[in-house]
Formats: sequence, C-alpha cells, structure tokens
Amino acid sequence: MTDSVRLSKHLINLLGCSRREAQLYIEGGWVLVNGAIIDEPQFPISNHVVELRANAVAEPLPAITLLLNQPLIPSVTLEQQLALLKPESRWDEDPSDILQLKGHFARLSSELPLQDNATGLQVFTQDWRTLRKLTDDRTRLEQEYVVQVSGEISAQKLKRLAHAQMINGVGLPGCKASQQNEEHIRMVLKDPSEGVIERLCASIDLEVLAMKRIRIGAVSMGKLPLGQWRYCSPSQKF
Repeated sequence: MTDSVRLSKHLINLLGCSRREAQLYIEGGWVLVNGAIIDEPQFPISNHVVELRANAVAEPLPAITLLLNQPLIPSVTLEQQLALLKPESRWDEDPSDILQLKGHFARLSSELPLQDNATGLQVFTQDWRTLRKLTDDRTRLEQEYVVQVSGEISAQKLKRLAHAQMINGVGLPGCKASQQNEEHIRMVLKDPSEGVIERLCASIDLEVLAMKRIRIGAVSMGKLPLGQWRYCSPSQKF
C-alpha cells in the first residue's frame, strides 16, 4: 500500500504554493480529487488524481447567509438551531447557484429570534454587514407572521390592531393585520417582544393556535419547506 499524505501537503508539492494558499484553494472548493470536489485539507491522498478547477483563486470564502424554515423546537438554543443546518437538508430547489462547502457552516451568527412556539424563517449569517443590519435596524425591520387563531375574525377587529393601545396596564404596539382565510391572519410588526402576538390577538378575542414567520424586512421565506434551508443570494437585501 502507498502511504497517504494530507491533501494540503500534496497540493503544496504539486503546485509549489504556500500552506495558506493550499488551504484556501481546498476550502474554496477549487480542488478536484478523482474528479470530485474535496474541501477538507486533511483528506488523505495516495494514488489519487488531484487537480485545480478552472479559474481557481486562493482567496477566503465569501461570507454567506443561510435561510432556514425552522420547525417547532421547545426552548430552542443556537446549538439546536445550527444542528438543523445539515448539508443534506438543503432545499433541492434552492434558486442560488452557490456551491455548498463545509466552510459555510462555520462561524454562523443568528439574530431576531422567533416568537416562542413559532416556526418559520430564521436567518444565520457569516456576513458582518448582514449581522449589523439585523441588529442596528431591528426596530425598523418588519417581521411578518401568519397566525392561526380560534375565534371570530372580522375586519373591524383587525383594524383595532393598527394603533398602539393599553390593555390592563400593558402597552401593546400597533401592527398591520389582515385576514388570510377563516383561520389565519397576517400580522406585520417591528421588533416584536416575546408574547406580543398572543397579547394582541387576545385583545380582539382571538386565541393563537400556531404562528409562522414568513418575512424579515425585504427577505421572505417563499416556498422553502419546513426543516430545510437555502442560501440567501447576494442580491437579496434585508
């Protein structure tokens, strides 16, 4: 048997590049091993054919943002959320043409948590500009929820939610609300505090049965299936 060497070391010997350049080529998805992309510098090489893809560049991976349709997770933590971002859980119909790489699952941050007992759009990002937008502008970013309720829905009731109000000494913000069907309403709020959707619905005699966030700012979840994720394309801005 032929002794194996790390892919990164093999690439250094093959190209005469530096260790850093070899790592960047590999982690950037530019290295083919027997015709398949390998992005692990520690991958063992023996009698393999190793080559660079066309137009390869030894540059750090661009920061990416992932969108997840998060299922219901009681007392969710960031670790539990990140565990849902499995490579095999990527949406088959992801419209982006971004090559999936292991480096995309490192150093992810998340802001704007879902309401308790809610499913729907969750954002994970490596991009400091996106993270800054979600934090600095959180009081101005709209969040849209589809809320399943029990009780009688009427235009008159929903109109009352448009203005801030005081209920039993508790202040409630104004929000945009519209009826979707007999059981569902759409609610648009800015930086909703925990439990505010339930309190707003209770103020018009509606009980919340379930809720799903479908949009943050200008980015909507679209048809992304529950439990799956996709890349946020560089052209999408919150």
